[in-house]
Amino acid sequence: MTSQPFAAGSISLRLYPHDDRPAAEIIAVMREQAALGAAAGFDGVMTSEHHGGFRGYLPNPIQAAGWALEAMPSGWAAPCPLLLPLRPTSLVVEEIAWLAARFPGRIGLGVAAGSLEQDFTIMGLDKTDLTRRFADGLATVTAALSGRDGGPLSADPAVRRCATHPVPVLSAAMSAVACRRAADLGAGLLIDSLAPLPRCRELADRFRDAGGTAPVSLVRRVSIGGRSNVQHDAQVDVYRTYSAPAAQAHWSESQLISGCAAAVADGLMAARAAAGADSMNIRIHVPGITPDEVSRQIDELAEVIALMRKH
Repeated sequence: MTSQPFAAGSISLRLYPHDDRPAAEIIAVMREQAALGAAAGFDGVMTSEHHGGFRGYLPNPIQAAGWALEAMPSGWAAPCPLLLPLRPTSLVVEEIAWLAARFPGRIGLGVAAGSLEQDFTIMGLDKTDLTRRFADGLATVTAALSGRDGGPLSADPAVRRCATHPVPVLSAAMSAVACRRAADLGAGLLIDSLAPLPRCRELADRFRDAGGTAPVSLVRRVSIGGRSNVQHDAQVDVYRTYSAPAAQAHWSESQLISGCAAAVADGLMAARAAAGADSMNIRIHVPGITPDEVSRQIDELAEVIALMRKH
């Protein structure tokens, strides 16, 4: 296992709520699956964000990462992606810095601009000038969490701690401009699960050509034995209802990797190499898959991880 969040060679698991259950049970199951992931050999877990009960998501990815870490005997956790324009940037810095102080070396952060209209409406916001707002927020977050410049938070003990214990940051990227921005600010890249591999490689190359040295993390969806292919296909249709046109312009096939453990391991390794990625983030959960099936697939992924680590 790797120790640094998002580090080269790391393999992490995406956690999602089974939101057909009561709230307390949702939390308990997510914690159980985080612990199962650590036992299976995953280096860490990632949580993500939508609001208003949007199916398959929670509104509080930082808090959910903390729940996971409390349940995991080892490994890291990261809100990834957190939708940065939805909350005050300084609050994000403070909450991540203090969580990193509570779990030394076990916290990372990934951020995205967001695109689902409902998220902004619920927060009393809109998407006016969204790219600039995201870019400004990313600059503040990376400066503070790297320890370069805490700005108005410089007196905060947890933010000061980042000077000697920096928190790694990834930025979701769908364009060459976004890749250059991440490189300039010292962030890594988070590449989404539907981007075709040639496009992933193009983004990774643009990032590195711009001087980026932080990790490139590739998200891929996995179905062991093909048992959840139908649910994954349905989720892609949901993404098409709100994802940015710039992202969808590059989508083609579903990019789902399915089959036996050996086939999935081969598929993930081939994807990582073709994309020029440093690390992999695996999603097995989509709405309609039961907690027992997700837990079963986490257990089965132990073999996949072992096969990948041999290469």
